[in-house]
Order: sequence, then C-alpha cells, then structure tokens
Amino acid sequence: KVNPIDFENAEGNLGLANALLAHLAEKLPISRWQRDLTDSTVLRSMGTAFGHTLIAYRSLAQGLTKLDLNKAALQADLDANWALLAEPIQTVMRRYGIENPYEKLKELTRGQTINEQSIKAFVNDLDLPAAVKQQLLALTPATYLGNAEHQAKHI
Repeated sequence: KVNPIDFENAEGNLGLANALLAHLAEKLPISRWQRDLTDSTVLRSMGTAFGHTLIAYRSLAQGLTKLDLNKAALQADLDANWALLAEPIQTVMRRYGIENPYEKLKELTRGQTINEQSIKAFVNDLDLPAAVKQQLLALTPATYLGNAEHQAKHI
C-alpha cells in the first residue's frame, strides 16, 4: 500500500478552508445589515481560509505527480463501459422528439450487461436520420467526452 499522505493533507486542508469560508458566507451578509462589530474578526480569517486552500492544492498537485497510472487497465475499464453512451443517445433522442428516451434506455439496461453490440442494435432501431445514427454509432466510451472539455475550461 502506498501512503496517500499528500491527498490526505489536501483533504484536511480543504475541510478547514471550506469550514472557514462557509462561516464567512453565513456570517458576513447578516452582520453587515445588523451593524455587527464581529465582521473585522471574521474577515481576518479569510487569509487563513485561502492559505489552507493553497496548501491543499499544492498537496494535491504533489500527490498527482506520484501517481503511476496503469493505462492498459484504465483503457480496459473504459472499453467495457458502453453504458457511458446512454447520455448522448438520450440527448439525441430528445432532440429528435422520440418519446420516453430515459425509459427506453432503462429497458435496454434492465437485467443485462450493456456492450457494444447492444448499444449499436439499440441505435439502429431508433427512428433517426441515417447521418445522426452514423454519428452515434461512431461513438465509443473512449471517444465520447460530452461537454467535459467545456466544463474543464470554465471551472
């Protein structure tokens, strides 16, 4: 077992930072209206909260440098998880007005393993334009990102 000290340190520091920042978020809006003189005391802890946040992020970054990824195992796990494609399929079904897309996909998954063949058979049976079907059929768990790129760039 490898000691995850950097990640544990990050978790502890983020816990402290979150507690302090939650207190600031709760206290300051109320006390401003009540002319409460505790604001200055509470505001002094803002630096402490951001300090704990910075320490946590540095610990997290340090821990990430120590990871040794098993890319083959990760790829195998991803390749075996065709259920990931339920999201884009459901989105396209909604876009083209197919009724009850969630329920139809739920029926597909009930009591069976989702694999490439079952996903492709499901897509082929949908009442969609051929070009749209081809786009869906071209997706794999490894190639589908959804809007992850957009989310990552707008954190």
